[in-house]
Amino acid sequence: MHHQISFRPYIARTLILFVLGWGGLSALLYYSEPTVLPRWALFACITLALTATAFPIIYFIETRFNQTHTEVQVMVRQALWVGVFGATLAWLQLARLATLYIVLGLAGGLIAIESLLRLREQARWHVPEMDDDDQPE
Repeated sequence: MHHQISFRPYIARTLILFVLGWGGLSALLYYSEPTVLPRWALFACITLALTATAFPIIYFIETRFNQTHTEVQVMVRQALWVGVFGATLAWLQLARLATLYIVLGLAGGLIAIESLLRLREQARWHVPEMDDDDQPE
């Protein structure tokens, strides 16, 4: 039986990450000098902000269009990939290294890593044992 995963337990956590990420990002941009420590905080805030923004979108796509059961840990990992991608692009842009081919190559690499992780998870998946109550008669 396929159970719909509820987004309700994750609303508070997503909002906390959203406020910390985007609030920290705006505070850094308005109130800090571009030195080393605020620059690293900028990358951390970009990661938090993009992860919190991507998680509801990924949740909607996975629950609406995916026929197989996707675990919440996989959706969080995919949202984290979005945050890491955005922070890496911001870091590359500081040195003026972000070109179209770099962006596409980085996106392709992250998609390949996620695909291999999903393939590994599917290969390790075992059929859950059924209770006596769940046996067909």
